[in-house]
Amino acid sequence: MLHLKYGMNFFIFLFIISCSEKKDWVIPKTDKGNGGLFLPDGFGAVVIVDSIGPTRHLAVNDNGDIYVKLRVPTGDKGNIALRDTDGDGKADIIQRFGRYRNDGTFATEMRIHNGYLYFSSELVVYRQKLTPYKLIPEGNPEIILVDRGPIRWHNAKSLAFDKKGYMYVTFSGMTNVCENWNTVLENQTQGVKGYFPCPELRGLAGIWRFDENKLNQIQTDGELYATGIRSMVAISWNHQTNSLFGLNHGRDYLHGHDSVNYSPWENAVLPAEEFMEIALHDNFGWPYSYYDPFKNKRMQAPEYGGDGVKETQRYKDPIMALPAHWAPNDLLFYTGDQFPERYKNGAFVALHGSTNRSPYPQAGYFVGFIPFENGAPKGKWEVFADGFAGVDLIRQMADAKYRPMGLSQGPDGSLYISESKKGKIWRIIYNYDKTKFKESHLLNMEQRKLKAHLRTPNKEEDLVSISK
Repeated sequence: MLHLKYGMNFFIFLFIISCSEKKDWVIPKTDKGNGGLFLPDGFGAVVIVDSIGPTRHLAVNDNGDIYVKLRVPTGDKGNIALRDTDGDGKADIIQRFGRYRNDGTFATEMRIHNGYLYFSSELVVYRQKLTPYKLIPEGNPEIILVDRGPIRWHNAKSLAFDKKGYMYVTFSGMTNVCENWNTVLENQTQGVKGYFPCPELRGLAGIWRFDENKLNQIQTDGELYATGIRSMVAISWNHQTNSLFGLNHGRDYLHGHDSVNYSPWENAVLPAEEFMEIALHDNFGWPYSYYDPFKNKRMQAPEYGGDGVKETQRYKDPIMALPAHWAPNDLLFYTGDQFPERYKNGAFVALHGSTNRSPYPQAGYFVGFIPFENGAPKGKWEVFADGFAGVDLIRQMADAKYRPMGLSQGPDGSLYISESKKGKIWRIIYNYDKTKFKESHLLNMEQRKLKAHLRTPNKEEDLVSISK
């Protein structure tokens, strides 16, 4: 019995040591056809699960377990956990969990931070302690933050964490441009003016900073970190630069509010989706301004005296302007070692796709990549993963089969992508010698920028093509 006792203890000791060491991950074989995705040369994809229901963000744990936020407005169990038990890259265990009340379809976040699983409904930020080797967190979720406001438009609570114990939370504006509809006749939009000052700026359209470990906080327990940000879902802390980054959803209806100064084409291509580096006390100018990606200037909004010509320099500019209405919904700075070196510390962006560029084609619906050098964007945005929509000419959002939504990095450096319509999840893998990767391997993706859902629409030709 003595020998058995010590032998068993020695076995447990070896097991703990082996689990604590860096794991040599076995990269699974990618699917034929890459689950319908187009990727740069050398990359492939595995479909982890085909359809778990409408989803938002996802997070991958150090052991490869996947946690996904469901987009469900009622009931409980708004999270899903997935586990691959045989190493083929496919989820063998799929289990719903979450002892909390679902409260709206903008429930978004799912992040792993300091051993906790943080997730958000529309009005509450929760966390649960993760237990090693257990898929489902034990016990009830802790409440970190409660939004005492009502359910409203753009009510996603996206999260980011710095190195000092702060949690950054988005509180998006609930209107397009803080319109005062009393300034126009009923059922009219032309010539509408905006409230000044905009009352939403008192508690919305910004980012607040909170203690990541303090329970039962409300908004007044936090600090307004930055303002003038209409609607932000894609937010991330960059640990290389030690600063906060995010991508804003730009305003809509320039032509609908001012058809004298803005054409239907300008309505489709303006304003920019702004890629921002965000510091304490920054103001990015919503609703009083917008950013023009062609002029690379911040313009005065028509609801506040703008005419498409007047500029304003009162507010901070973005670090990069992305095309209009692409709806950036997640941001990930790649820190893994699996992909070629050019991807290290660069930004992956999930572009959910436009809904209101009519009469021009809808656009976006892909995952982009932005190379970084010395903590700043280098060059132009790239098409990294495309094919989610299933069609090139997207007349309306319903035509798109999938809409990319969430991004996460696995422990082996794989990139995970979720989509919001059916809940399909892909794992992107690099299959070849990364030291031999060349810029020429990107040419097939660069050519995809000529597709209708990726290029700037031609004023006349695209009107003809979409009417056919």
